[in-house]
Amino acid sequence: MTKFSKPRGHEYHEAVMLAEVVKSLAPAPGRIFVDGTLGGGGHTAALLAAGARVIGLDQDPAALAFAEARLGSGGGNFRAVRGNFADIRVLLGGLGVGQIDGALLDLGVSSHQLDTPERGFSFMREGPLDMRLDPDGPICAADLVNTMSGEQMERIFRNFGEEPAARKIAARLVRDRMVSPFTTTRQLAEAVETVVPRRGPTHPATRVFQALRIAVNRELDVLAAGLAEISALLAPGARFAVITFHSLEDRIVKQFFKARTVEFLDRPEWPAPRPNPDFAFHAVTRKPITASEAEQRANPRSRSAKLRVVERMSHGG
Repeated sequence: MTKFSKPRGHEYHEAVMLAEVVKSLAPAPGRIFVDGTLGGGGHTAALLAAGARVIGLDQDPAALAFAEARLGSGGGNFRAVRGNFADIRVLLGGLGVGQIDGALLDLGVSSHQLDTPERGFSFMREGPLDMRLDPDGPICAADLVNTMSGEQMERIFRNFGEEPAARKIAARLVRDRMVSPFTTTRQLAEAVETVVPRRGPTHPATRVFQALRIAVNRELDVLAAGLAEISALLAPGARFAVITFHSLEDRIVKQFFKARTVEFLDRPEWPAPRPNPDFAFHAVTRKPITASEAEQRANPRSRSAKLRVVERMSHGG
């Protein structure tokens, strides 16, 4: 097995826009990077191959075990740490690291997690209605579906899944759980399909499953907190790359970066523009980078991916 290769016979997750990420982050010997969503270690392997030191964070012990088996110690340059990237300052503080030269977040669920029925992320496979990115997390999807009011479920489906039939689906789930509580992914998917008939290639339960996963893992709150926490650790000249997969998380990243890449603020009632107190970044990507046509054909998951990159200014912020 070659250095930093995948363990034979097992594909964990195909890293999206690998070349674009490496080019954007510009890894080099002696520089410290954080991969806040380690997963199978694909992006980390490329950073290590360029000579960088990498600290990989992940909530999922299965991902950490896989990455450690794949990468070893990375020639002494790799460290895997269990934890949420929103807690990065505490996690890195425990390692004696107070500043980093770059960071990456590859958001969403890994292919391995989707393909593991026991994790309960996919309506394509029968499994427990779980959806926790951290398997030791306090709340699973079944808890939400079986205990929330119809109004609460409707709000989650609408806000996190952008589901047009949110109210009807929520009402159906409330009725069905009175007969028997929801415990499996297939049970939930079939209930949704009775309200929203299947049309075209997209399963009717897609938006509901996305919404529940986001709610269970508090993904949008974690993302907003993580962006701020990671930014606070970036050294001057450090780059921060984020890959998003749906409009809700991309909007958060876009607005966070935009608010910190504008040097001056102006309003009609002001006599002159004023310095932006949040100005901290230079935009490396004015528009998001998307996967090449070749990658999209080879890896359909990459079709919805957007890569945004900023660089920490050498002053202010």
